Amino acid sequence: MGQTLSEPVTTKDSACCANAAYRVGSSCMQGWRVEMEDAHTHILALPEDPQAAFFAVYDGHGGAAVAKFAGKHLHKFVTKRPEYRDNGVEVALKRAFLDFDREMLHNGSVGEQSAGSTAVVVLIRERRLYCANAGDSRAIACVSGMVQALSMDHKPNDEAETKRILAGGGWVEFNRVNGNLALSRALGDFVYKKNLLKSPEEQIVTANPDVEIRDITEDWEFVLLACDGIWDVMTSSEVCHFVRRRICEGQEPQSICEDLMNHCLSPDGHASGVGGDNMTVILVCLLHNKSYEDLVVRCGGKRKTPVESVGDIKEQPGVLKVVSPCPQGSAGTSASRLGMGLGLRDLPRKNSNS
Repeated sequence: MGQTLSEPVTTKDSACCANAAYRVGSSCMQGWRVEMEDAHTHILALPEDPQAAFFAVYDGHGGAAVAKFAGKHLHKFVTKRPEYRDNGVEVALKRAFLDFDREMLHNGSVGEQSAGSTAVVVLIRERRLYCANAGDSRAIACVSGMVQALSMDHKPNDEAETKRILAGGGWVEFNRVNGNLALSRALGDFVYKKNLLKSPEEQIVTANPDVEIRDITEDWEFVLLACDGIWDVMTSSEVCHFVRRRICEGQEPQSICEDLMNHCLSPDGHASGVGGDNMTVILVCLLHNKSYEDLVVRCGGKRKTPVESVGDIKEQPGVLKVVSPCPQGSAGTSASRLGMGLGLRDLPRKNSNS
């Protein structure tokens, strides 16, 4: 665990964006750490391919430089691959991660070359989902109320990971690469990528991602991406039920992300590493060209009456709380303060919890 503060920073950077296919909320929080090293990106229509949506979480370590650069640029490496134009999205994702790493190594700053970052990416194109992952951030889907894993955590003590680490000249000690790094695949971390006899895929730590492919059907409810600050505290199944219950109650996606981080935040940053990390969450609600209210009903909630759809009437007489939904737009993107923000139809907001 890294250095911690005497009190957690619970100010959140939250945003939402929506179109006919998705209603997306995101939020990130520094927590007990002395620096915010996460970044994230959500783009409802990629500039180079408007029919594709792109979502990603990057959990930096050793500094925020790699995560920040990935938040701004990794999606561009994907769409400029020739395989992407030929419908070879899986290959394009794999080679884009390695292209990004090569760019950082040869043209990055000293800070960018000494830091590292996980990357979990979800790209959706023509109702087909591609999830590329390197590291221990994670993506899940909720399908008919049941959780489905979209990625696998890359840990040094996994058999296949250990085999590559040892073959590359490294070792595993205390479940860490060379006794130091708690994950076995990452962008950056070039100190572990110096074996000239090995390919980029065979290095002690590699940026080569695993890619999972799924076809999205009408029973898909949402996709969630988050860094290990969430997964160290809750299982995938627990997160799935936590989120689905709040969708059922009609809660907005970005508010659900905030609740999830609050739930995972440790009350004592010095007691253990659990709940003391930076936290980032992206919740992608799948609308299937219907309303968010329809998703609420599919998750077990009730359809609002006409009065409730205008505003929620409080118990106090004469008080009317007007509901302010996310805007419906053609394209949207947002990111953490370390990532990218193109400002297309999204509503970032600050929320502070004590």
